[in-house]
Amino acid sequence: MEKNHYQGLINKYRQYLPVTDTTPVVTLNEGNTPLIKADNLAKKIGLDCEIYLKYEGSNPTGSFKDRGMTMAVTKAKEAGAKAIICASTGNTSASAAAYGAKAGMKTFVLIPDGYIALGKLSQAMMYGAEIIAIKGNFDEALERVIEISQKYPVTLVNSVNPFRIEGQKTGAFEICEALGDAPDYHFIPVGNAGNITAYFKGYEEFLALGKTTHLPKMMGFEAEGAAAIVKGERILKPETIATAIRIGNPASWKQAENARDKSGGIINFVNDDQIVEAYKLLASTEGILAEPASAASVAGLIKANKLGLVEPGKKIVCILTGNGLKDPDSAIKYSGCEVKKTSSELSDILKAMQI
Repeated sequence: MEKNHYQGLINKYRQYLPVTDTTPVVTLNEGNTPLIKADNLAKKIGLDCEIYLKYEGSNPTGSFKDRGMTMAVTKAKEAGAKAIICASTGNTSASAAAYGAKAGMKTFVLIPDGYIALGKLSQAMMYGAEIIAIKGNFDEALERVIEISQKYPVTLVNSVNPFRIEGQKTGAFEICEALGDAPDYHFIPVGNAGNITAYFKGYEEFLALGKTTHLPKMMGFEAEGAAAIVKGERILKPETIATAIRIGNPASWKQAENARDKSGGIINFVNDDQIVEAYKLLASTEGILAEPASAASVAGLIKANKLGLVEPGKKIVCILTGNGLKDPDSAIKYSGCEVKKTSSELSDILKAMQI
């Protein structure tokens, strides 16, 4: 019987990726994530547009990192690597560890001690990675892993690895195929800036192939406490509740600016209060629990709309980069929900229900 089931983004988009028929594909069937129409959200924020949410939290390890990791680890395996390494605020470590396990490779992870959501750390631990917590931030961890990978036989799988970008660009392909063309606006969180770089590359490639008619305006949003690109300088001590974008020296800084400039978009910032508001709004209006950093795209849309930067009647895609179950502590903290305790008697339960 012929195999008809989805077998991952490398197999689906092989013709657009740097692989051959003999490349040993390492996949967890990532990609093919839902593009969810968000009419309730559009109404709530008073925006006369079609809003779509690209929910990358449904990838195998719960974030968009799997798109790039399948390519990075596949190419590392093809090159004969026995070990991989990354610096991470959480999602990259989980993804690298999972794909490293699938490939039978040793995985080393450097994380900033005390600044990683437990959901993400628990994943990396279960997948069997060697985890090293440093007294420093992500930017310092990235500097160290780059140095290690240059001097020792271990392959770097952060987004400075060009194969990561190749995998992540497939998100743009999926959006264009689902909508029948590129969207008019693409809102996305910006941390290390690899994702905005990758999506723009995907949009450019589909436009060059005649599969779409235009480029979307790339609307990138950093967290205010880590807004290095907006402020034009490295942030030595970045701070934000959105740990996934708590990065003060984005590795793909110039590429992000290129995406902004070529598309006629913007790179701006949102503060933690705006991120929390969008985080709660996504859950309460659309039934989607994304991690706080993901909500930066929706917070950015709300801010851009208030600034008059969004034309009515357009198609908008917001990227939700990671699953909210990555950070259950934040969900409980900001939900505003009270757990009512009572006996098992029907009368007590109905009393608690206030009906």
